[in-house]
Amino acid sequence: QVHLVESGGGFVQAGGSLRLSCTASGSTSNIGAMGWYRQAPGKSRELVGIDADGHTLYADSVKGRFTISRDNAKSTVSLQMNVLKPEDTAIYYCYADDSGPGGADYWGQGTQVTVSS
Repeated sequence: QVHLVESGGGFVQAGGSLRLSCTASGSTSNIGAMGWYRQAPGKSRELVGIDADGHTLYADSVKGRFTISRDNAKSTVSLQMNVLKPEDTAIYYCYADDSGPGGADYWGQGTQVTVSS
């Protein structure tokens, strides 16, 4: 079992920056991919970016603005968000999966990011 805790959300004006952090605890040696999803009001949860097998994939909407950093020794993953836009407003969720056969998905509790125009 893996427990994920996010921090760093908040309120920012358009063009500003925020950094989200996520710390994993529990069976962290089994973690495979780690990354971030988000869910805006009235919309489905969507991928923001994910680090898997040494590769990082980003949603087209955040490429060039957001950067994921992962520290396996500390079991952390961060999301640096620059040039924020109102459409980035959402609840951001940390994600991790179990690299074992039939591995489970784990989610943090979510942190709110609000970008004003």
